[in-house]
Amino acid sequence: MSGGRRECDRQGKCFPKGEIGLIKSIEMTSVNAIRILAADAIQKANSGHPGLPLGSAPMAYELWANHLKHDPKAPQWVDRDRFILSGGHGSMLLYALLHLFGYGLTVEDLRNFRQDGSLTPGHPEYGHTVGVEATTGPLGAGMGMAVGMAMAEAHLAAVFNQPGYPVVDHYTFVLGGDGCLMEGISSEAFSLAGTLGLSKLIVLYDSNGISIEGGTELAFTENVEARMAAFGFQTLMVEDGNDLAAIDAAIDAAKEDTTRPSFITVKTQIGYGCPAKQGKASAHGEPLGEENVRALRETLGWRSEEPFAVPEEVYRHYEKLAGRGMEDHAAWQKMFAEYQKQFPEMKKLWDTYHAEPDAAALLNDDEFWSYEDKPQATRSLSGIMLNRLKDRVPQLFGGSADLAPSNKTAMKGAGDFSRKNYGGRNLHFGVRELAMGAMVNGIALHGGLRPYAGTFFVFSDYMKPMIRLAALMKLPVTYVFTHDSIGVGEDGPTHEPVEQLAMLRATPNLHVFRPADATETAAGWYLAMSSKTTPTALVLSRQNLPQLSGSSREALKGGYVVSSSVKKLPDGILLASGSEVSLAIEAQTLLRADGIDVRVVSMPSMDLFENQNDTYKEEILPHNVRARVAVEAAAGFGWERYVGLDGAVVAMTGFGASAPGEQLFKKFGFTGDKVAEAMKKILRD
Repeated sequence: MSGGRRECDRQGKCFPKGEIGLIKSIEMTSVNAIRILAADAIQKANSGHPGLPLGSAPMAYELWANHLKHDPKAPQWVDRDRFILSGGHGSMLLYALLHLFGYGLTVEDLRNFRQDGSLTPGHPEYGHTVGVEATTGPLGAGMGMAVGMAMAEAHLAAVFNQPGYPVVDHYTFVLGGDGCLMEGISSEAFSLAGTLGLSKLIVLYDSNGISIEGGTELAFTENVEARMAAFGFQTLMVEDGNDLAAIDAAIDAAKEDTTRPSFITVKTQIGYGCPAKQGKASAHGEPLGEENVRALRETLGWRSEEPFAVPEEVYRHYEKLAGRGMEDHAAWQKMFAEYQKQFPEMKKLWDTYHAEPDAAALLNDDEFWSYEDKPQATRSLSGIMLNRLKDRVPQLFGGSADLAPSNKTAMKGAGDFSRKNYGGRNLHFGVRELAMGAMVNGIALHGGLRPYAGTFFVFSDYMKPMIRLAALMKLPVTYVFTHDSIGVGEDGPTHEPVEQLAMLRATPNLHVFRPADATETAAGWYLAMSSKTTPTALVLSRQNLPQLSGSSREALKGGYVVSSSVKKLPDGILLASGSEVSLAIEAQTLLRADGIDVRVVSMPSMDLFENQNDTYKEEILPHNVRARVAVEAAAGFGWERYVGLDGAVVAMTGFGASAPGEQLFKKFGFTGDKVAEAMKKILRD
């Protein structure tokens, strides 16, 4: 706008004529600072991906400068907007922003890009670098996690906001490219986001038409905008990725739509500003080269040839921009102080939601640990425990991939989360296991909620990449995996997990807990609720299991003696988990009748047992008792560490079959007689 001797900028602020030009100049110089820092860091490391930072710098600048609500001095402010770089290979874009906005990353940190121990690893890592909201790298994962963050915002707003006091009121922005949109996880997640009408979710699509192998037309020709519209998104287009005003207008339009999430396509050129690389696949994943970095500087009109040198006026400009966020934070703090006075009960609830569950109270809660002494499936027992927890842990928030009746994951009376009721606590993810894994990660990353997700154990295969990310990010997410063995029965081998236990047990920083009865199931849920930095996988039976007289809260140590031998030092040791513990006790009785005295060790969690001290492990598994048999209706991989060279493992050696579960246990040798015979053979040999 212009008139008389004054001109007005995009925010409606007016200045003397001529100053608008200066403002535009400093803005483009500030955009180019992102590009130069990214190119220099990648060149120094001789490793990295310059294409995305060079092409996406304008949209990232515009978002962070004029739309993103954030305070670099308080990076954990609960009502900040969230920004996720789904295209994590473009990490230098994010690191440059964090440096320029004053999040604590120094020039030296940028110089150490991709080096051991640096704050600037190859892909962004949550918990490692201040300002990184999610670990990204696997393409599309950030899209799913962003949807989870938007779900968390919507739910917490519904729970806590009061008229005149929008204490939860922020956006989730996610930036990704063609690769993120090719990955199926993004379609899964965006389909649900549209269904839920998550209007605080805004996706920025870096559309440059280039993949690693060449033009995207090689494998990606659909109308992305039409797809997103079909999912229920508002779709917006920015034809020139360098047009800050157009990007600004698109983000404004996205915010104005209060019924739909928004998808902004920004047409960019990969490797922008580098004549030899711009628009080419070679710009994606390799340093530009010294000569091309010099050419980039010349093309952008960058005055300094010194690597990592940024003009002081640029730093001052970014400092001014960061000051706006500090003002936003101060205004929110003032509002929240008034909120506390007006709604003390809500403040009390707020503190509960934003604190860890009271583990000590839960451990000593006899009602939580109580059970009926009758055979029950551990999936059913898990459902009972979950419903006992829902009032004790009001921040519990979760559901299933369209299997809640089977997984027993519904919280009674807690309502269904939907576009008509964001206050509901039961999530309906639909048949979207991979996206579900990402979404619960996003919910956990957002803060204020304790998420869980359920499906059949065999379909943990679909979730594995997101389980891995949860473990890597140290998120205390809970997975409810039911139908845990060949006991699934008639559904056959496609639905009978065999190798999944071994797979998850091999994952670092993941508690895998397979309980044998009610007490152990309660222990599993206690473990999940008390965990601060480790996700928990509860592996649960479809079939009924007896309650064991010897089970106890010692299950929290991962392995313990569930049925003792007569002698202090037994003749042998039977080890088992889950549904096979009662089978091992049956074998113990048969062996005792033959004069063989063995103990039974329940091992619901190998990783917890490995965390115990050597004294305890020796007490449970004395080294001089070498006759050992492990039994588990799954692949035997992993049990070797406990049975040794002299022992044996009764386990699956192939896939299952379709028949009633009881028949399959007999067919594949999971009977008391077979286990007893395996022990006798070891003792004979």
